[in-house]
Amino acid sequence: MTDPLAEEARRLRVEEQLSVRAICARLGIGRDRAYSLLRGVPPPDWTRRPNAKDALRAEAVRLRADGRSVNEIAHQLGVAKSTAYQWVKHLPLDPDDAAAERRRARSKLMTDARWSAHREARDAAQAAEQARGAAAVGALDERDLLLLGAAIYWCEGTKSKPWRRDDHLQFINSDPGILSLFLRFLAACGIDREVPTYRLSIHESADAEAATRWWVERLGLPADRVKRATVKRHRIATLRRNTGDGYHGCLVINVPGSRELYWRIEGLVAEIFAATEPAPERVDD
Repeated sequence: MTDPLAEEARRLRVEEQLSVRAICARLGIGRDRAYSLLRGVPPPDWTRRPNAKDALRAEAVRLRADGRSVNEIAHQLGVAKSTAYQWVKHLPLDPDDAAAERRRARSKLMTDARWSAHREARDAAQAAEQARGAAAVGALDERDLLLLGAAIYWCEGTKSKPWRRDDHLQFINSDPGILSLFLRFLAACGIDREVPTYRLSIHESADAEAATRWWVERLGLPADRVKRATVKRHRIATLRRNTGDGYHGCLVINVPGSRELYWRIEGLVAEIFAATEPAPERVDD
């Protein structure tokens, strides 16, 4: 059975060439209902409005075929680089093309010229601030080492929890400077380097034996106190940046019989925190 409403909607579309909005107004129906009734009926030609950017897109494709870069296309057509890229991303440039190589070289020269003065000023400012910071340090006395050691341990060392007491020192880090400072802290507390045990934690994709030797030489560790390395399984799907010759894993320093020292660190840290608390406001009578 033919739906009279559908017949009328189709007649209005085909014979009177009305838009969907006009059909909805004429028949008193919603847009979804109108589209359902008009399924399969092509819209009138007058409703097919040309895309204002079709001509620009075609020109972008032509420019790409001539070997122009995305930046050049965007600049010439006055569009965003992201828009130009979307138009021509299916037309990659030949990386071996001589013209492409010349463009890359020219782009590098322009970038270097634009930013060289900025980089020089930035590097000079960085060097000045580094020198300023270094000049403020001076020699470290025992008090300095105690404060610094307690602070870095509280950041990087294992700590007891109310639900799990573990009052002993275990410190892990990958920075030789931090580890050297922690060893100096232990020495200031009367603990020689022969007392702790040392263990490497490293990914299986690295050379654990070579990394262990590197740590022993770098920090002057007693080789007989170095335990078997913990090798972590490498996940292929994980993009890791800590690879190559500069990757030496993390060193774990474990101090046996260090319960009293752990308590001392708790006291040091508590006093440091107390010293940083704002002074109470004075209330006048």
